[in-house]
Amino acid sequence: MGLHAAVIQFAPTTEKQQNLATIRRLVTAAADQGARLAVLPEYATFTNPTMDRSFVDSAEPLDGPSVTALRELSEDTGVTLIAGVNEPDGQGRMYNTLVGIQRAEIVATYRKLHLYDAFGTKESQWVTPGDVTPPELIQVEGFKIGMQTCYDLRFPEVSRMLLDAGADVLALPAEWVPGPLKEFHWTTLLRARAIENTVYVLAADQSAPTGVGHSAIIDPMGIAVAMIGDEEGIARAELTRKRIDAVRTTNPALQGRRFAVASKRLA
Repeated sequence: MGLHAAVIQFAPTTEKQQNLATIRRLVTAAADQGARLAVLPEYATFTNPTMDRSFVDSAEPLDGPSVTALRELSEDTGVTLIAGVNEPDGQGRMYNTLVGIQRAEIVATYRKLHLYDAFGTKESQWVTPGDVTPPELIQVEGFKIGMQTCYDLRFPEVSRMLLDAGADVLALPAEWVPGPLKEFHWTTLLRARAIENTVYVLAADQSAPTGVGHSAIIDPMGIAVAMIGDEEGIARAELTRKRIDAVRTTNPALQGRRFAVASKRLA
């Protein structure tokens, strides 16, 4: 038996209740199709097409109404959820936070490490980066899932850090903003992280117009076993231990590693 997983793609708006209704509809549909794990996009409960103070003003603590609604949804459907939310940092800014919710409880959190100060955007104007701490993994039906967010994809050390902690699945919520070659970067880097770590990658992007879409489930050999275009939708696949083991037998690159990951102290 494997793990039936889904990535869910939609375009969140500034209307939280509308976003939560969309999430409930799509997660319920995924559950009806057999999913036991669902990964939602970055900023799933509130997104403004232009990053500004509205993101900070919309932020809620993790015991606030938005995450409470996600906890209720997890309990109602029996699906483990991973979603991106806006969390106050207590200093007038916010964290870009992922929550892992299982059986109505928050079982893991992750605060985005690498902020999107690139391609004409400056996320750090409003967002405080998370601290580098030991990863909090989520266990679902024998699989260990590690979390990272969007721009973190461009830093392979994040994925390797999760691998070293024991992850065999990487969950990656994103709002991969459209731009020149961005779709190409997204799909290429997703496959690279899967191939070099011989893990599954579950990548949930926002759909157009706020994201490039192409949410996907990538297997440990870098094959997209399920993918969405640029529209709202659900991609599902069964993750199996047999596939991970077979790929690592064919490509035992992890056994030949001669380098470790160490965090860099920020000035």
